[in-house]
Amino acid sequence: MNTADCPTIMPMTEGDLDEVLQIESDSFPRPWTRDHFVAELASPRSFPVVARSPGGLIVGYICPTLLFDEGEILDVAVRRDFRGQGIGALLVTHAVAELAGRGARTVHLEVRVSNTSARTLYRRLGFAETGRRPRYYENGEDAVLMTYSTDEGEGSPHAV
Repeated sequence: MNTADCPTIMPMTEGDLDEVLQIESDSFPRPWTRDHFVAELASPRSFPVVARSPGGLIVGYICPTLLFDEGEILDVAVRRDFRGQGIGALLVTHAVAELAGRGARTVHLEVRVSNTSARTLYRRLGFAETGRRPRYYENGEDAVLMTYSTDEGEGSPHAV
């Protein structure tokens, strides 16, 4: 991605939710509701962010949370017409660095077993597949558990 085209990462606000909800409903069969996002915005453990294009359009978002020394990525999505441009990697890398900076020793997430592109991205970014949740999704599909461990000194990730 050309640096002139690179989105800016900034904290999500309630004013962003109409665009975020549009991306959410286009990305998932059972999308989060406005109330889900409002709860994340209000939580002292969560710090959702958006990726905003140079033109001001929200092109993606991520909702990480931290409990003690464990981080979790609860939700992440990129606008369909901006996928494949590195925005997902940018968001995940930002979230992991932020979680590590706040004391996370591990970061966890769940992903559909059929979502091979996301699983490939997460592995490339240093996540390891560590388990499964059978029939986790509404259609009976398994979730793959993925975990990432942060280095003590640098906050950079490595597979568990």
